[in-house]
Amino acid sequence: MKRTIITALLLGFIAPCFSGCATIMDGSSQNLGISSTPTGAGVTVDGRNIGTTPLTVDLKRKDNHTVKIALAGHYPYEMTITKKSNGWVWGNIVFGGLVGLAVDAISGSMYKLNPEQLNAELRKSDRASVTVQDNTIVVALTRTPDQSWEKIGELKQM
Repeated sequence: MKRTIITALLLGFIAPCFSGCATIMDGSSQNLGISSTPTGAGVTVDGRNIGTTPLTVDLKRKDNHTVKIALAGHYPYEMTITKKSNGWVWGNIVFGGLVGLAVDAISGSMYKLNPEQLNAELRKSDRASVTVQDNTIVVALTRTPDQSWEKIGELKQM
């Protein structure tokens, strides 16, 4: 009995030395909610077919991920989910030291995926659309105008 208590106490004090703050608090994967307007679009993550929107997918924190959302009759949507430094990493400096930092780095727990939610607004492919993504304006045009559109300008070849 005495030996069991001593073992439990030792494990209680030694175990934190072999784990990092971010690993304990957040784990090595993160849930990402993916939705689209309209719903029912096909979702692929890193080239793997995941399902249709809306859905939640569990992604490893240590990698960037490419999400593609597609629906027939609509322009496809693509976004890169990026990893950023997790705030719990600073806990390693105070509590876990280099061992904790190494554990978080190996497991990927030292990162947080951004954005945490993804909502794609899919535009019909027979119209013009404008979207802003990462400070870049993306304009998609169609060659056959809708009769209800009003002409506001014209591009000229230089």
